[in-house]
Amino acid sequence: MENAVKKIAVLSGKGGTGKTFISVNLASIIDNAAYIDCDVEEPNGDLFFKSKNIEKQEVFVKIPKVDMTLCNGCQKCVDFCKFNALTYLPNKLLIFDKLCHSCGGCVLVCDKKALTEINKEIGNIYVGKSSDVFVVSGKLNIGEATGVPIIKQLFKYELPVKNIVVDCPPGSSCLVMETIKDADYCLFVVEPTIFGLHNFKMVLELVKLFNKPFGVVINKYSEESENNIKYFYEKNIKIIKKIKYDKLIVEMNSSGLIVSRMFPEYKSLFTDIFEEIKRFI
Repeated sequence: MENAVKKIAVLSGKGGTGKTFISVNLASIIDNAAYIDCDVEEPNGDLFFKSKNIEKQEVFVKIPKVDMTLCNGCQKCVDFCKFNALTYLPNKLLIFDKLCHSCGGCVLVCDKKALTEINKEIGNIYVGKSSDVFVVSGKLNIGEATGVPIIKQLFKYELPVKNIVVDCPPGSSCLVMETIKDADYCLFVVEPTIFGLHNFKMVLELVKLFNKPFGVVINKYSEESENNIKYFYEKNIKIIKKIKYDKLIVEMNSSGLIVSRMFPEYKSLFTDIFEEIKRFI
């Protein structure tokens, strides 16, 4: 569909590669764009955007609640739950909400209607704007087991844009799978080290399972690191851009500044990256 919103997912095999740096700058140079921070355990994109007029929304999941005056101790709910979120002691049903996956099955199998569902807040979504970029971030509450429901809610938020840059969680967890499953393109940010290459390969397998088009940006590149990226040439993996290590970038990142907004050469660099991605989406 020509007018459908295009989603570019920016991934990395590990933290510290510059994934957020690439995501923020890419979103900044794209017209009619939004930036969605799906790294819900440690969102930091808005440290750069410093968005204004932020709206906050709570994210809830459903967990069971028991009325022991109706429970007869049949334990059908305990037998049903494959995540061990329920257990029965003499005259008492215990619910471990940290293990609950909010499937609602225990409520359905309870003949006595002793179980109902209640809302539990697990985090928040923040929506603001920085210049012309919509900025949407999710934040998981401390101690919660999974941020998948927050990521699902992030993508339900309707934005009046044509392009979305998604800042994915690092690694290859369930959070990453939820983030990339509807992406139109996956952009890997790789540091040119043996460790960085090792972690890239794990995430690459995940992207291939979803059959997504993809390319690679080598960040913090130097001629001395060329030997560490031979793998990409051998496997014919598209390297869209090599971004050289630059003290200016380090200083801008440390100050929470967006280099593509301040320096024409970096605006041009990220424009080139986007133009290359557009060939595939």
